[in-house]
Amino acid sequence: MTFIILYLTIQAANLHDFHLSKCDIYYKAEQETFQITIHIFIDDLEKALSAITDVNLKICTLKEDAGAETMIYQYLNDHFKISVDGQQLDLSWVGKEASDDLAGIWCYLEAKITPPQSHIDISNDLLTEVYADQRNIVKLVVDHNRKGYFLLDQKGTSGTLKL
Repeated sequence: MTFIILYLTIQAANLHDFHLSKCDIYYKAEQETFQITIHIFIDDLEKALSAITDVNLKICTLKEDAGAETMIYQYLNDHFKISVDGQQLDLSWVGKEASDDLAGIWCYLEAKITPPQSHIDISNDLLTEVYADQRNIVKLVVDHNRKGYFLLDQKGTSGTLKL
């Protein structure tokens, strides 16, 4: 009986009627880094990646494909960009982990940069090629102070924060 309840709970978590990602960007002046966390539903990410490869990546399972992290990192690099004062940042892969409900994945990126002076541009079109109703929430925090918030979709995939 416990197995059936667990199975139904996981299946219910994997079925969702909305398409949403969440991104938190933290600028840490003392380390001169942007620390980025992106939360995406695993099934949505696998659907996007299946258009690129015919391999079933089985993200965050014991049977995860050996190339899954590379594919995820490449996808994020292609669809998520940050520019500071007109200079695009090179995002480094830190890692990933399944969310507590096993329906999503947390991806961690970072970039070294000197302190921003005038503006930060963010482009995020994650999963918008897959779902017309995809929404991407982006929150920007600079030295523990929330500076900006964007709700991006197919019609508007970027935002600029003036400092």
